Amino acid sequence: MTVKKPASGVHDGRRSIQSVETGFPLLAALVDAAVALNLRDLAARAGMTSAKAHPYLVSFTRVGLVQQDAITGKYELGPFALQMGLVSLQLLEPVRVALPHVNQLADQIGHTLAIAVLGSHGPTMIHITQASYPVHVNMRNGTVMSMLHTATGHVFAAWLPPKIARHYIERQIGDEAVVTSISPLLPSPQALDALKAETRRTGMARALGNPLPGIDALSVPVFDHSGNIALALTSLGPSSLFDASENGPIASALLECAATISHQLGHSVIKRERRLP
Repeated sequence: MTVKKPASGVHDGRRSIQSVETGFPLLAALVDAAVALNLRDLAARAGMTSAKAHPYLVSFTRVGLVQQDAITGKYELGPFALQMGLVSLQLLEPVRVALPHVNQLADQIGHTLAIAVLGSHGPTMIHITQASYPVHVNMRNGTVMSMLHTATGHVFAAWLPPKIARHYIERQIGDEAVVTSISPLLPSPQALDALKAETRRTGMARALGNPLPGIDALSVPVFDHSGNIALALTSLGPSSLFDASENGPIASALLECAATISHQLGHSVIKRERRLP
């Protein structure tokens, strides 16, 4: 995703702080890059000299919009910038509608339950309700899930338009910040197509011990009024405690919750016939 920079010399007559607008391209460059950058590369992407960019980065660092790695010296978005992005995502209408239902479902099933939306880098966790028991999973708000190797990603891959899904898949390959499989092998196009077809058929995606050994997950889509995927609901837990079967109680509860939220968003939900166990 390319962040639109303010047009030079264009204004609406209101008083503004020019230095803020001048420094904005540095933040935009970090968003577009999606990786940490050294001063020279960051300044070049923002159309500045290093000498001009450095004072802005010092100020941005002081307020938490940017942070600098103490070892490499590279710059990346800071904690406050990340929090701003998460708050913005949480203010989306589908998320506001979903939250009460998700919190109620989390109390009902007792397992970790999360909401994911499509962020600029892929399916992104923006709300996580922890299980009633300890689960050692490295997942937090802002975590980006692999389109190829996670149940959450499979849901988006299955219901996004193919070109959009392919864009995110290609972008995530080799990205160390994305939660993905420990296996270096990538599914073939044929295997991925079969996986997406199965996900659409069952109405859900399952991940058994992958990407995290011993942890199973189920994910289901929520649709908006236009029939597009708005978000995904994902629940997970240890294989010994978590029933990841297609016809199990967790799957049924997730599907019912997703259908309720979709209905509130204006989606006409047609109940599918589920196979008996």
